[in-house]
Amino acid sequence: MTRSFPQSLTKNDFAYVQLRELILTGALEPGSQLQQGRLAEEMGVSTTPLREAIRRLSSEGLITLAAHRDARVTNVTQREAEDLFTVRKQLDPLASELAAKERTEKELSAIQEAEQDLRPLTNDGNVEALLAHREFHRRIYLASHNDILIDMLERLWDKADRYRVIGLRLRGDSPEETERVAAEHHELVEAISAQDPARARKAMEDHINSSLGRRAIEVFEKANTSTT
Repeated sequence: MTRSFPQSLTKNDFAYVQLRELILTGALEPGSQLQQGRLAEEMGVSTTPLREAIRRLSSEGLITLAAHRDARVTNVTQREAEDLFTVRKQLDPLASELAAKERTEKELSAIQEAEQDLRPLTNDGNVEALLAHREFHRRIYLASHNDILIDMLERLWDKADRYRVIGLRLRGDSPEETERVAAEHHELVEAISAQDPARARKAMEDHINSSLGRRAIEVFEKANTSTT
């Protein structure tokens, strides 16, 4: 679903934000060809802003360009899922540890508010729930006060969002699973609130090890098993 055009954005930026969200949330599936005329009409823009958005997203690796202006959503791979998981296992716990050390009261309040805004992640790819989950984690790593780490995690999450959608297909959305994830999020908030770096690192390590990124790898492994 596309949104109404906000006056604060240029048409180029609006098309970019819209198309990027459609890709990251899985609304446009990996490998699918972009129907540029239809997409432009749905967004309420001409094809010129859309083509600029495609160019920008191509430079980010989310779109693959071919001959005759053919553009496709870049495919996902097991190797990239594994690489993302390996790096996030190192960086996310570090960010949580630093947040527990460095956070201000204002930043703690922002993290607590983001926790309250969380909604269960369901396997129908609810966009609002996915964005709220990302914002919760973003509030944590912003509180690390480490600009290099923040930039790295921003770019990692851009790539990881598509794999989170894949992981949802395996995880399901049972009440027990929802309760477990909520408990992990709350433990993170409590550790950061208590300014306990070791506890915050451990809480994030546990969370990453059961994350949607880890489940995405299992999806690929199962697919490979079924074809051998």
